[in-house]
Amino acid sequence: MKNISRSEKSTLHPRNKHRSRYEFDVLIQKTPELKSYIFNNEHGIETIDFSNPISVKTLNKALLKTYYDILDWELPQDYLCPPIPGRADYIHHIADLLAEVNQNSIPTGNAIMGLDIGVGANCIYPILGNAEYDWSFVATDIDVNALENCISIIENNPHLNEVISLQQQVNSRFIFKDIIQPEDKFAFTICNPPFHDSKEEAAKSATRKVSNLTNQKTINPILNFGGQSNELWCEGGELAFITQMIYESVKYPKQCFWFTTLVSKKDHLKSIYKTLNKVEAATIKTIEMNQGQKISRLVAWTFLSENQQKDWKF
Repeated sequence: MKNISRSEKSTLHPRNKHRSRYEFDVLIQKTPELKSYIFNNEHGIETIDFSNPISVKTLNKALLKTYYDILDWELPQDYLCPPIPGRADYIHHIADLLAEVNQNSIPTGNAIMGLDIGVGANCIYPILGNAEYDWSFVATDIDVNALENCISIIENNPHLNEVISLQQQVNSRFIFKDIIQPEDKFAFTICNPPFHDSKEEAAKSATRKVSNLTNQKTINPILNFGGQSNELWCEGGELAFITQMIYESVKYPKQCFWFTTLVSKKDHLKSIYKTLNKVEAATIKTIEMNQGQKISRLVAWTFLSENQQKDWKF
């Protein structure tokens, strides 16, 4: 059995590039401006202030440049700044799902197409999926400004031009409708759904998060990259969004192998399983993911029978 060093984050996926502590010397070589945000904590360990949105954004730029060949990545103020190690974990777990039905071999190459629901302004899942496995993506969002920033990221990193296609969901009542076309064939969908059911709940959660990071009560936290409303909340919250996703997925049973979503709240699983059984999903899988203090889970389902799964060509 492999011995895991104290500095290694054993809860992250084995292929995750960020299992060990950040190598700030390496990151600074690629992104010198990161240096001004690094300090030694009370244990003498180099770190950054994770409650400071500018330092987190700069760290992300350094990680993307150093490990994922993204030379130019910007994020508008007020849009969600993603934790890259956690987002990478989702990508690696999807790769494992695909390998399970492909003779334990991860299918790679740009013929493998993923559908990102709610790509946001950061374009992070398509970036990571392409960098790690050379996959292609259709990335959707209801927010035109978010998609415009994704366009800028793609234009500034030309190798993404042919592998990421952006599409606006013009009707916020739908998720897959008008996005999945009759000729489409997706290996998987990926989604980080809005967790909260109101703007107030989202604000309270953000305040708690910043307070936990700073170890002090925060009344008005800095939320420059805390996320737009559609990224953080929707009517009915996470459960309503995922339930809608499940009911819509029934209409595309043979056009996607794995439908997947993150589930933040464990209490929602019972209802999600009930809905999946109601629509007669052929296979349902749940994968727990643990990133530091946060535990979430990935729920995946398919309508393909065992024979149809075997006949699927990656």
